[in-house]
Amino acid sequence: MRNNIDIEMDLFYTMLRIRKVEEAIADRYKEQKMRTPVHLSIGQESVAAVVGRQLYHEDYCVSTHRAHAHYLAKGGSLQAMISEIYGKVTGCCRGRGGSMHLIDTAVGFMGSTAIVGNTIPIGVGLGLSLKLAGHGKVSCIFLGDGAVEEGVFYESLNIAVLKKLPVLFVCENNRYSVYSPFSKRQPAERKIYEIAKAMGATIYHGDGYDVLASHDVARCAIASIREGGGPCFLEFETYRWREHCGPNYDNDLGYRTENEFLSWKARDPLEVFRVYLVGKCRVSKQVIKKMEEDVDQEIEVAFELAETAPFPKPIEAVTGEYKSTEANLNCSTYKGELTT
Repeated sequence: MRNNIDIEMDLFYTMLRIRKVEEAIADRYKEQKMRTPVHLSIGQESVAAVVGRQLYHEDYCVSTHRAHAHYLAKGGSLQAMISEIYGKVTGCCRGRGGSMHLIDTAVGFMGSTAIVGNTIPIGVGLGLSLKLAGHGKVSCIFLGDGAVEEGVFYESLNIAVLKKLPVLFVCENNRYSVYSPFSKRQPAERKIYEIAKAMGATIYHGDGYDVLASHDVARCAIASIREGGGPCFLEFETYRWREHCGPNYDNDLGYRTENEFLSWKARDPLEVFRVYLVGKCRVSKQVIKKMEEDVDQEIEVAFELAETAPFPKPIEAVTGEYKSTEANLNCSTYKGELTT
């Protein structure tokens, strides 16, 4: 068992790394070299960090269009992710997927997609495969509050409960689906976690900005799943700071108030946890500074490699769907010349 301070430093490092990566993406996006929409998790890093720390390398994970934080927290390669966002052959999908379609089976990250709720049944199917294999592994499904308005959410949760599958549903409730607040999309007084409870899942609802409390919940939930307790549904209240899609702030659009934004930003879990580590845990500021410098250097290298890496060859546009290149080319309906 690792000491609490080791665990807490891990959590801080993961949150810090995600924050700095996302901010670097936002800062460089104006250069027009990332030819893909980006959905940033700035402000939401704590949920990915606490869940990711409890997942094993062999566990599975699926995500949403806002996937960067989940991918990194699951152990995905930063260099491969940045290269993927740049559309380069060194990306985790060899430049095919971009920001919203990250897949890296080497670390159990089995996919993200732009379609709301689309990966939920995939995650449940992965959970079924894990149960059949019987190795005590977990399939983790990240979803947003908007996904509970998709029919596939109910179908998937139902089968997970019915078959007692080892599935963790993690709902990041950031209060908005694009520009529509939850109160405009659901009846008054409706609670997402109560829906999951009514369907038979073990549930938890809490403050995603409380890092240690959220970590304890994730730890207990995943332990229960590993022991055969069936699916758990965790709903964490959180908040995205930037626009739904893109690198900018968008409080000027009027769908949320500046005061609301500032009230959440004042509770920034990264900064609150930094103060906690330096104050209560007596971690030196020099240690934190060195950690920040190391992360900055890692990010700089990742962007340098992404910018200098080659784009995929045109032939790769019609490869990858089948087991082999030859099979794919034989079955392709593309009749033009394939430049190699």
